[in-house]
Amino acid sequence: MNSIAADGETLSGAGSVSRRKIASSVLAALMGSAAFLAAPQALAQSAPAPGATLPPVNVTAPEAQRHSNSSTTSRRSGGARSRRTQTARRPEPAAEPKAFAQSQDARTGTVGYFTNSTSVATKSNTPIVNIPQSLAVITHEQIRDQNYQGLTDVTRYVPSVAVHQGEGNRDELVIRGVDSSANFFVNGFRDDVQYFRDMYNAQSIEVLKGPSALTFGRGAGGGLLNRTLKEADGRRIYEATAQTGSWGDRRVSLDAGQAINENVAARLNVFYEGSDAFRDFNHLERYGINPTVTLKPDDFTKVKLSYEYYHDGRTADRGNPSQSLPGGVTRFNPTTPFAPNGNLQVFFGSPSLNTAQATVQTGMAIIEHDFQNGLTVRNGTIAADYKKFYQNVYPTGGPLAGAVNPADTAVNLGAYQHTTNRDNVFNQTDFTYKGWTGPIAHTVGFGTEFGRQTGVDIRNTGVFPNGTNTIVQNPFAPTYFGPVNFVHHFTGVNADGVTTPDSNSKYGLNVESGYLRDTIEFSRALQLIVGTRFDRFEMSALDMNTNINRNRTDNLVSPQAALIVKPMETMSVYTVYSISYLPASGDQFSSLNDGTLILQPQKFENTEVGMKWNINPKLLFSTAIYNLNRTNQPIADGNNPGFFLPSGSTLTRGFEASLVGYVTDQWQSSLGYAYTDAKITSATSATVVPGNRVQLVPYNQFAWWNKYQFNPTWAAALGIIYFGDSFASSDDTVRLPSFVRFDAGVYATIDANWRAQLTVENIFNRGYWASADGNNNISPGQGRTVRVQASYRF
Repeated sequence: MNSIAADGETLSGAGSVSRRKIASSVLAALMGSAAFLAAPQALAQSAPAPGATLPPVNVTAPEAQRHSNSSTTSRRSGGARSRRTQTARRPEPAAEPKAFAQSQDARTGTVGYFTNSTSVATKSNTPIVNIPQSLAVITHEQIRDQNYQGLTDVTRYVPSVAVHQGEGNRDELVIRGVDSSANFFVNGFRDDVQYFRDMYNAQSIEVLKGPSALTFGRGAGGGLLNRTLKEADGRRIYEATAQTGSWGDRRVSLDAGQAINENVAARLNVFYEGSDAFRDFNHLERYGINPTVTLKPDDFTKVKLSYEYYHDGRTADRGNPSQSLPGGVTRFNPTTPFAPNGNLQVFFGSPSLNTAQATVQTGMAIIEHDFQNGLTVRNGTIAADYKKFYQNVYPTGGPLAGAVNPADTAVNLGAYQHTTNRDNVFNQTDFTYKGWTGPIAHTVGFGTEFGRQTGVDIRNTGVFPNGTNTIVQNPFAPTYFGPVNFVHHFTGVNADGVTTPDSNSKYGLNVESGYLRDTIEFSRALQLIVGTRFDRFEMSALDMNTNINRNRTDNLVSPQAALIVKPMETMSVYTVYSISYLPASGDQFSSLNDGTLILQPQKFENTEVGMKWNINPKLLFSTAIYNLNRTNQPIADGNNPGFFLPSGSTLTRGFEASLVGYVTDQWQSSLGYAYTDAKITSATSATVVPGNRVQLVPYNQFAWWNKYQFNPTWAAALGIIYFGDSFASSDDTVRLPSFVRFDAGVYATIDANWRAQLTVENIFNRGYWASADGNNNISPGQGRTVRVQASYRF
């Protein structure tokens, strides 16, 4: 073992010192101005008070030190020792550095469905029991065992989360009564374009609930979803998987990786899937490749490089219309979705025209360095190119807005196509400093984010052979096989019945952000967290219909404060107050007009009280009650067309509880319940009025997935989902009945190489309405779906 000098450099091993100096120089150049600005703060934190004498510092190899800092139990194992000499703040003597000593699972304490810690919520690897926010971590083993087709499907087992249809072309969630297609992240970077994501390269999925602006910036008022990708962590894995199943499903994948030497590791994830679907004429084809490399220039620095090419192509399906009633429907006389003769497979679209295509290329570079003086830094950059196009023929238009007439003889279809290409570039620099002020311990996080987003939003309206923008179909044979001419409408009333211009916008957005968070530990039983984030949101949009360029700048300050009380090491009781903002340009910020140009951002204000308890080392119970108030929602100004009043508001109050992990050594459980009361408190339109329930949010949700390992070879799982009744939109005129669904799986670990599984979604083939995008675009749930999968490790 090398001896350690006071400045942290080895007295022997000149090559290691030289490499570390070179790596530090490269790191400093890459950090740029963010590191320069942060350095004085770090020095100020690390400087002793006048006259103070600090105890000697022993330096640990980086992986061992991070593990010590991230494990609450081991940090507190000092017993009667003074708090100043506990391993929590003064690491044990250095161990021999070991390249790639920890896998991703080991770093986060992930075993089966249980995860002990995550860095997603705080940007520093933190035990979940010490995070004052509701969150759920879905591990790669649970993702594999459930084997659902879509990213958002796995969230049906997460309380307070509902799946939105997303116009049949994208992932979209409603979290705590807040709908968003933009609050998706990957490795902590914004991934806000509207497309369907796959889980072939997902290490875990994290769902954070409540405003999260301190960590993630604008939006995220109700919550967000982050994908943590598999990385080259040095673990040897060579696994090939093949799958087949219902609706002609066929899927193959490969996960291959290992350490090449003590300084380099590589990994490759690749997949292909083709399938038909539960709905008539639906199909999908998707594929992706994601090579990653991790470099260790020295024992305290890591460089992670990743590239992904991903394509998803499928039939765009906006679902079924509702049933109109004699005399019309109202919130006091709601109706239900329409299915011809009870057949949920009938397609209200065009087999040849309905399509959703997304091609995504993403490059990431992340540098992590431990300065060995209490300060660590992570600098990450993502550059992503999104090519997105979708085209729909769907129920809409006419006097009933797409609903089936009371006599069940007619339904109107409309059509459109939409291009929403975007390029994202983000750079994040995050510092974490651990130190003391007298007897009080601090974990200070501070950093910056800079981003540039550019794109286009171009929509064309479909014109049918009858010369108008709608066509009447028989609701019992609604599939349309004729042609559609897609025309861009620039202005006013047109001969084909289009009364508003199609979107035609070219936009750019600059984001500059900085944040500061301090976790203050007064004692083993009491922590205070205070923090704030500043976001500057500079948007410009060129309306190419009128050649008018508009600009708006928002300066947003989002605070957070939390108090954590720990009656015992494995339990925390917390209260948190947080605020997030959403600029008036909205989730997708694709355009500006005279009305939105003058609107103030929407505000999300959340108060939450919760408790987390590690009942045993691999079983976490969490519960929370919360009050989320959303204000400044725009409502159309009836006296001034094209302008809005910022008077709309909603209030969501709820309770949720979850139990995740190992109940026994053989029994794993993922249990969740949520009671959610999401109400309109001030009108957001003429029909969305106070007292209405928010779209797609049931009062009660319950989901329970159980897996039992009978012996080393055989295991089985059973899941149940209960989703209470909800409404297709917030005008509360189309009710979606409650449903219960059962899922199951059987698993065989045949030997050290072979593994097989059989999963069944919707065992009893129950017909139900799974989601919606308004009153006449309602998606039925998938019928019984069987998938068989075999994996070989070599």
